[in-house]
Amino acid sequence: MKNTATSIIAKVAVLGAVAFVIMLAEIPLPFFPPFYKLDFSEVVVLMGGFALGPLPAVAIEALKIILNLMFTGTMTAYVGEIANFLIGLSFVLPAVIIYHKHKTRQNAIRGLLIGSVCLIVVGALLNGLVLLPAYSYFYHMPMDALIGMGSALIPAIRDRLTFVLFATAPFNLIKAVVTSLLTIALYKRISPILHR
Repeated sequence: MKNTATSIIAKVAVLGAVAFVIMLAEIPLPFFPPFYKLDFSEVVVLMGGFALGPLPAVAIEALKIILNLMFTGTMTAYVGEIANFLIGLSFVLPAVIIYHKHKTRQNAIRGLLIGSVCLIVVGALLNGLVLLPAYSYFYHMPMDALIGMGSALIPAIRDRLTFVLFATAPFNLIKAVVTSLLTIALYKRISPILHR
């Protein structure tokens, strides 16, 4: 039991560090505001969760955020990091919990689909209610300027609601699809290492 706990802690530490490093390699996407950048760190969190369970997945997600704060700091008084943590968990936890009920490829796909819906909904709510106002406040940028960054790329954006509908939700959909496909493609290849 002690060895199992020690092994899980070691794997969480390694996966958290890997997720942090991958998180640093953010990719801006065309047709989205410049502060929306894609990273693939949730792939690592998902694979760790599939192999180790929901609580280790939470720990990997938390460690990723803590390492990011330690090495890059915060520009939003921790609001962005807390939101990143919650949005990440909204995607990862449903997928991991569903997969752990019965570990099949079909359940993994079902979990990733449900996690994707949760990511889009929670991401939209947190962006609309917390993140956009926080960015406006901490960057001393009027909300109209943020909205303008979106409407310059997507003319349908006129206010915070349309920003969330036409920028945030589609961005999170792309993130969910790409992350899910990478997780499905890589998990079986990497899972033997995670189960040692």
